Amino acid sequence: MKPLQNFRSAIHGLFSDQIIKPTQRFFKKEAASSLLLLAASLIALVWANFSVFASYHHIWHTEIGFIIGGSTISKSLIHWINDGLMALFFFTVGLEIKRELLVGELSTPKKALFPVFAAIGGMAVPGIIFAAINYNTPSAGGWAIPMATDIAFAMGAMAIFGTKLPMGLRVFLAAFAIADDLGAVLIIALFYTKEIVVYNLVLCGILILILGIVNFLWIRWTIVYAVLGILIWIAVLGSGLHPTVAGIIVSMFIPAQGKYDTDLFVQKVKERLNAFQCAENSCGFSILLNSDHLNAVQSLEHDCHNIETPLQRILHVLHPWVAFLILPIFALGNAGLTFHDLNFSETIRHPLTMGIILGLFLGKPIGITLFSYLSVKLKIADLPQGIAWPHIIGVSMFGGIGFTMSLFVSGLSFTAPELINYSKLAILIGSVISAAAGIIFLFTYSYMSSQKNLTDS
Repeated sequence: MKPLQNFRSAIHGLFSDQIIKPTQRFFKKEAASSLLLLAASLIALVWANFSVFASYHHIWHTEIGFIIGGSTISKSLIHWINDGLMALFFFTVGLEIKRELLVGELSTPKKALFPVFAAIGGMAVPGIIFAAINYNTPSAGGWAIPMATDIAFAMGAMAIFGTKLPMGLRVFLAAFAIADDLGAVLIIALFYTKEIVVYNLVLCGILILILGIVNFLWIRWTIVYAVLGILIWIAVLGSGLHPTVAGIIVSMFIPAQGKYDTDLFVQKVKERLNAFQCAENSCGFSILLNSDHLNAVQSLEHDCHNIETPLQRILHVLHPWVAFLILPIFALGNAGLTFHDLNFSETIRHPLTMGIILGLFLGKPIGITLFSYLSVKLKIADLPQGIAWPHIIGVSMFGGIGFTMSLFVSGLSFTAPELINYSKLAILIGSVISAAAGIIFLFTYSYMSSQKNLTDS
């Protein structure tokens, strides 16, 4: 019985460590990183507006470059962040999308259609509102700004409620935010590409083909994918497409299977545990006392590495760097709204500002709720168990927290400092009031539900 108990304990520990705890850590990291994002944004605002810190724009627009053979690549610091570091952000987003498509909330049509419909509505309605307000104006090109959701800030807002909200609601928010991130990437690739350089695009295609062959041959060396990924990023950079698209492309080719399948792993674990046949409390205080035990543990470690997928391993390594370093640096470099010579009454009335604020604050919840409702009413999808429509309305308000992606698209849309300032102010206002509205609505609904339960009991 003892080996069987040990085996059950090992499997339970594996399930807890590999599935439950990573999920809990994911939501905790998203919530924690939102605080760091908020701090970086506030620092950027102070830095950009106090004369003693007048170096803000000078530092971010400092040219940094390097020479490869006879070619020189030179860009401003902010461009290296937005084109380079953010490619890693989109790479992790791509890994999360792939994981969801394979085993998560997007893995079956029935599971996927509810959050996907929500994401489509959450992109279409804000875009229509913005386009209607900005029709035939110089700011019309910013129609995609209010379309995406900032998953870090949205999950941070939801973390305020702790366990008071259904877990399924958090999953729904993460799923539709990931889906509309994918939509945002497609929009960037299709509509924010100014000029195509065919040679680089062909080179990119060849490298992607090699990447596909490497995946097909079951090559699991991370360094191979890293080198090919960098080469694809360089090719995309020179093709005219936005280089962050490279992050999504490469992520789709990262292997999602380990060297061992689960049955083989279980068999290996049983074999390793059989080496620990000793009387009760007689195995010794240190594993170094028994070479058979030491070899079994080392073999078990090797087995765990072989069952772990490269996708899982890379995502586990990159996620903290993206959440706690790359996104805060992006916010620090992009959230620096300058208030000097800014006429607030004029700014608020500007079509660009109104389009973004109304797109985020009204368009997002209307689109997400309406399309979610239609998907259920038309029997295309099911409302997740334990979730009521007021929950959907409340979390759809969190969908209006655009911030990171909205700032990113704003930088692609405009070059005029005035329009960039207008869009930054509108993104901040729209995101803040969306977060506040969602928190107030869900707190009110939770309180009324608890009071009703007390009355009924």
